[in-house]
Amino acid sequence: MPSKIDTQIDSLGNATIKSTLGLNDDEGLQNTFVKDSDRVILDVDLNSITKKIKSGKTPLSFELAGPREELYFDSSKLKCGIVTCGGLCPGLNDVIRSIVFELHYRYDVKNIYGIKHGLEGFIPEYGHDLVELTPSKVENILNMGGSIIGSSRGEQEISEIIDSLERMNIRLLFMIGGDGTLTAASHLTEEIKKRGINIGIIGIPKTIDNDINLISKSFGFDTSVEIATDAIKGGHIEAKGYRNGIGIIKLMGRYSGFIAANAALGEQNVNFVLIPEVDFDFDGKNGLLGKLEKRLEKRSHAVIVVAEGAGQKYFDNKKRYDKSGNILLDDIGTRLQQEIKKYFKRKKIQISIKYIDPSYMIRSVPANTNDHIYCSFLGRDAVHAGMAGKTGMIIGYYNDKFVHIPLKAIAGKRKQVNPSGKLWHSVLESTGQGSLQNI
Repeated sequence: MPSKIDTQIDSLGNATIKSTLGLNDDEGLQNTFVKDSDRVILDVDLNSITKKIKSGKTPLSFELAGPREELYFDSSKLKCGIVTCGGLCPGLNDVIRSIVFELHYRYDVKNIYGIKHGLEGFIPEYGHDLVELTPSKVENILNMGGSIIGSSRGEQEISEIIDSLERMNIRLLFMIGGDGTLTAASHLTEEIKKRGINIGIIGIPKTIDNDINLISKSFGFDTSVEIATDAIKGGHIEAKGYRNGIGIIKLMGRYSGFIAANAALGEQNVNFVLIPEVDFDFDGKNGLLGKLEKRLEKRSHAVIVVAEGAGQKYFDNKKRYDKSGNILLDDIGTRLQQEIKKYFKRKKIQISIKYIDPSYMIRSVPANTNDHIYCSFLGRDAVHAGMAGKTGMIIGYYNDKFVHIPLKAIAGKRKQVNPSGKLWHSVLESTGQGSLQNI
């Protein structure tokens, strides 16, 4: 558990406007307000907490998310913006809908606008129009994949974005995105502070890979794992249908193998799982190819799940980047097929490879029920935080609670599968693959 995290949440100023939430008897929302002193401890290990208290240290904690009794913004004068950035992900529309409904119906904010096509929407030269977001506009978007306001990749000038926010008189911006978006949100917050203007920035973490630091789970992950298990089922059926059939399913996971690991546990007909965090060798006594041959000798079929970021040591390692600054990965799925074909050709063993890559299908589907619920919580708590004048933060899920996490605590950092942790050990037990390294 990190010991040097600044969990202090920035504020635009004193919140002095009395909230009307919970004052209506018909709503049944009395006594629902949350105070900044309500905290969620980061480290729940009893021995660790006891040691800190005995040594006079205060355990690290996050602010609990939820409605505040005093607000910073006057809803009658407030203009809000929502932007979705980076790759598509199940649940984007769910978060948009939740934010719009909470602002409109609970806080009586009527000026809500969607920024078209990500950060491009702030830059005049692209010519993207604003989208007025009303309850009628978003009420039926839950079962739609993608984002109704579109997205884009690529950095834009922070100063131009702030200039645009000022021209549009947007004082509260909700930014929905992954690591690149949240890093941009952090830079925006710092530049806004330098200019001495009062614009709130609230982030909602989005990544299919579930790799955002200090976040137990990001939205879209449950849906992604569910669709990935369907792909594994298909790969297993195809592999069993042929003598020495090999099903290869390539899943998303640039730097973190959470989808691959969880999907393999969700559909336990997988024999090998390859992820970025755990190295593997093709050849040698413990190499993948030799173990794959033994598997075929025993059962006449095999299923391999590989995360897109696995096995990058087998390429030239010349770093190339996309418009969002992400490293462009070489295709481990193609390389895996090539190595398997070469190996069994040398052995004069006939095989049948069935290759499945459901990546874009997973990105574009609507969220499942679990993610519907999760996104609704994220959207509402983002609005509560923004209306109270919080800024430079995200809504995160930690230790079974929704909390406020400073952008500076998560920007540029990444969560990964622990090779010594329970998740990966469970994968090893399920697959029986053991180590695939010749150490």
